[in-house]
Amino acid sequence: MESAPRPAEKYMRPRLDLFGALLTVSGFTLLSRITGLMRETLIARAFGANLTTDAFNIAFRIPNLLRRLCAEGAFSQAFVPVLAEFKNQYGQNATKALIDATATVLTWALALLCIIGVAGAAWIVLAVATGLQQDAVAFSAAVWMTRVMFPYIALISLTALASGVLNTYQHFSLPASAPVLLNLSFIVASLWIAPHLQMPVYALAYAVIVGGILQLAVQIPALARLRMLPKIGMNPLKALAHRGVKRILMKMAPAAFAVSVSQLSLIINTNIASRLAPGSVTWLSYADRLMEFPSALLGVALGTVLLPNLAKAHAVSSPKEYSALIDWGLRLTLLLATPSAIALFIYAEPLVAVLYHYGRFDALDVAMVSRALAAYGAGLVGLILIKILAPGFYAKQDIKTPVQIALLVLGITQACNLFFVPYLAHAGLSLSIGIGASINALLLLIGLRKRGFYQPAPGWTKFLVQLVLACGALTAVLLGFRRYADWIALGQTPMIRMFLLAASLITTAALYFGVLWLSGFRYAALRTYSPVQPIQND
Repeated sequence: MESAPRPAEKYMRPRLDLFGALLTVSGFTLLSRITGLMRETLIARAFGANLTTDAFNIAFRIPNLLRRLCAEGAFSQAFVPVLAEFKNQYGQNATKALIDATATVLTWALALLCIIGVAGAAWIVLAVATGLQQDAVAFSAAVWMTRVMFPYIALISLTALASGVLNTYQHFSLPASAPVLLNLSFIVASLWIAPHLQMPVYALAYAVIVGGILQLAVQIPALARLRMLPKIGMNPLKALAHRGVKRILMKMAPAAFAVSVSQLSLIINTNIASRLAPGSVTWLSYADRLMEFPSALLGVALGTVLLPNLAKAHAVSSPKEYSALIDWGLRLTLLLATPSAIALFIYAEPLVAVLYHYGRFDALDVAMVSRALAAYGAGLVGLILIKILAPGFYAKQDIKTPVQIALLVLGITQACNLFFVPYLAHAGLSLSIGIGASINALLLLIGLRKRGFYQPAPGWTKFLVQLVLACGALTAVLLGFRRYADWIALGQTPMIRMFLLAASLITTAALYFGVLWLSGFRYAALRTYSPVQPIQND
């Protein structure tokens, strides 16, 4: 039986618990990103940037595209709001039945998808990277690694289901820490497996599968303790008849279309990169990894925390809480993403040199990755804001609006490619993505405002003035530090180079937050922010 919704007033509480959840997710995400940077540094040192690494990145991009489409994308966006509604309104038994039915349908669908993917790997690689067929060895390697890694989509999709359940029950730490296991698998493979293989890069493909298994396995005990461990049925047709599954599939179809639009843009970009200079796909991949550091640390973490809480606010009919959550997320995003974007744009070469300039990764590779990373920096704020604003529609179970925006942005991104790629080569691809993301975020914000889902709280004008002052100081100091040293030549003394990078980043971060504080910003306000008492920086 349906339970009566709780009064909205009871849901209006201080943001201290939400801030704590964000710190937990961000902390584990930071650990994941640090191990991710270690893995990328080791891979760069061992393999460099060439057609072989292009083959791996193309092969790995295919399950990653499907992961974003099926796992972190359409499925999570459709599943979490419906799960939150069942949890808050219909009780434990109904929620468990929904999880069982959803897991059953997902498992059988993924099994079929993996069979098709393994059988058609050659055609998939050809579609994603037509330029790779010019080298028979690289193309063959990409096809083989695609077959090895394709089951990763099944493992990570089931992991996404487990994470969605745990996040809905406010257990954020385990899902946030699970990606560390994938990074550790890469590190072990790079150091101890690759040297013993005739084709060393194949070790990375094995690492993907091992990492996927570990990410799923580590969440099983937590689900069991919640008594929410899914039971996979043998009759997917019966599971399809569950009313909750029907609703998820109805929402998932347009959500899949929305996510597929952005992934289609990525496929097009990969195809274009495969026709550029050898190593272009790898250069973009390394830049993408660095861009994802702040993107995941802030955007993914905030999106993870916000979606179940927005869905809950919607379920208990609390529009003030709903708007307050978005406002809180926007302020935190601008507070932390803006200096990160400036750092990527200005400080791209020092970052890339310190992290990757070892072994077979030479000065040319540093320059090429730096160009792509600086271009990503120009659109980083937009890329992160999408992860904050899109849940504002998904939690309301409005998928149509993000779809329409994504279609428009796809056209804009490819138009930018036509203009920028002839002049900037692979960096033009990353710049186009950043511009498209910024437009996407702006349109999402306008949509939330027009529909009344979001009303800005007081204090925005003063906050933006404080932000501009702090960013101006940060920009000036970073420009000075960048000119201070020859970051490529310092490769002869890597420890000194690392020290200079760390010292310069710590100094600029202290300056940034110090200027904010001197201008009147009070950080404690972000911890106690509630819809009843909006942030005040006075």
